[in-house]
Amino acid sequence: METNKKEKEFDAVKMMREIREKISAETQNMSFEELKEYIKKKLEESKTKLVGQQ
Repeated sequence: METNKKEKEFDAVKMMREIREKISAETQNMSFEELKEYIKKKLEESKTKLVGQQ
């Protein structure tokens, strides 16, 4: 059985790993309070709302 491999234009798994590594590096030595503030700031910057918020 022969499989045809196609070159991906967009690799979602690779992108997710890169994002996770970046966030981990930025937050690795933060306290819980600092981490909460980091998340709050990032949500405000992206104008993203938490699930359940209007």
